[in-house]
Amino acid sequence: MSFNGKVLLVDDEPHIRKFMSLLLAQLGSPTVLEAANGSDAIEVYKRETPDLVLLDVNMPIMDGIGALKGIMAVDPDAIIIMLTSQSSRNLISQAAEIGASNYIRKDTPKDEILKSLRETIEACFE
Repeated sequence: MSFNGKVLLVDDEPHIRKFMSLLLAQLGSPTVLEAANGSDAIEVYKRETPDLVLLDVNMPIMDGIGALKGIMAVDPDAIIIMLTSQSSRNLISQAAEIGASNYIRKDTPKDEILKSLRETIEACFE
């Protein structure tokens, strides 16, 4: 599998954006767009219409749940993977109900993050 789509990576922590960009590069040659908060994410989504969004839950200005709602309002078919350092059932079910395709805990081992990304991409794009 080689994923060469456009990915919007949304996280307020630059080192997380860099880490996820490096992992995405192992799946192909995606074009990676970045945003540091949910409000900027919605604007970038509207302008660039990425194929995939990796969206942090906890961010300043607008959190990931707010951004998820905003992006889904723009494009109900958006493919969004939530990134989180928490895994409360309430948060996960809320994100799924709004339209998130998957979620990944940030403290997951690198190989498992890659596996999860690969599975989601294959399920949604092939």
